Amino acid sequence: MTTASYWTPRRLARVLDHSVLSPVHTEEEVFKGVRVVREFGVRTIIVKPSYVKLAVRLLADALAHVGTVIGFPHGGETVRMKATQVREMRAAGAVEFDMVINIGAMREGRERVISREVEAAVTAARGGVVKVIIETGYLDDQQKMRAAQLAAEAGAHFVKTSTGYGLRGATVEDIKLLRSTLPRGVGVKASGGIKTLDDTLRLLEAGANRVGTSSTRAILEAAVERLQLATA
Repeated sequence: MTTASYWTPRRLARVLDHSVLSPVHTEEEVFKGVRVVREFGVRTIIVKPSYVKLAVRLLADALAHVGTVIGFPHGGETVRMKATQVREMRAAGAVEFDMVINIGAMREGRERVISREVEAAVTAARGGVVKVIIETGYLDDQQKMRAAQLAAEAGAHFVKTSTGYGLRGATVEDIKLLRSTLPRGVGVKASGGIKTLDDTLRLLEAGANRVGTSSTRAILEAAVERLQLATA
């Protein structure tokens, strides 16, 4: 299976999370994001907690999921605070939760903190999808692998590379490392600095199951154009 033959625009849209998470994003960006999601059939829109109810209302008749971020972007909240955020956002209609781990605790080797916060988030999500952000730019390879293992053991559905606000975003090397570490039932989400179709395809080929980006329109328009050229 080659990239060109498999990743049609429709298939690509179903593995994309459209991110509307900049500190300066307003309601207008949420409206724009919803238009992108509807136009291309994007799987999920990820918005700041304060915009979850708006996104849920705008997509009430669509197949797209609404997700939000927890402990974003630094991960320093307590276990109880993160669980409370998840519960509140679940009640507001969010079904996917991208939660930043306590990065300092992971660097210090306080593994129980990571396990407890992921377990608490999964419980609070009540069947929702929990994606655990380990912020790979701050961890060495052993820490990345251990953080991924802890997240998987605690019930995470995905392990995600980055917030997009750390030292660096997703890399092919990190995706391969996480994919080789995690069981098949736990997905890998690439996020951070993904702006082009070629960026996206490289990360998918490396083993990502989901890709988070704010450049969704540009990526999918490029995919449509490439398909048209291939079939002309």
